[in-house]
Amino acid sequence: MNKKVLVISTTLRKKGNSDILADYFLKGAEESQNIVEKVSLVNKKIEFCKGCLSCQNTGKCIIKDDANEIIEKIKNSDVVVFSTPIYFYEMAGQMKTLLDRTNPLFPSEYQFKDIYLLATAADTDERAIDRAIMGLEGWIECFENSRLKGVVRGVGADVVGSIKRYEEKLREAYELGKNV
Repeated sequence: MNKKVLVISTTLRKKGNSDILADYFLKGAEESQNIVEKVSLVNKKIEFCKGCLSCQNTGKCIIKDDANEIIEKIKNSDVVVFSTPIYFYEMAGQMKTLLDRTNPLFPSEYQFKDIYLLATAADTDERAIDRAIMGLEGWIECFENSRLKGVVRGVGADVVGSIKRYEEKLREAYELGKNV
């Protein structure tokens, strides 16, 4: 059965390391005949959640920006993949802002089940990704039908494109995509 896979690249750095991992995941998922879409947050306007909770009654956010379209794509996907650079041992702020804005999904009939995280960090210690995983797991706990299915820890990737030195991480992202 073909799955609808949404890959969200949260880096704002064009051709960044986490975006490269996203492309490898995407390639694997496409080769397995899944329906794959990639969304990049580059040039997207995503405002902070105001915490008004109007969305809990209406199913829609009162803020009119690019987040609403992305939220709808998340809702209607079987698999959601987040790729992020790690800043100060945590997911990028733009990823966290997007996650906060998904509040309209909480009471909805969302489709997604499997969540993946592709993260890159300059630090060479794999524990550099732990807090980002914990943050994403907190989000996932709000969606009882979902689970964290896989993580790629792309550590030691400091400058643009340096993740390509780690063929095992590229292969890992590809294989996760191939086996969604």
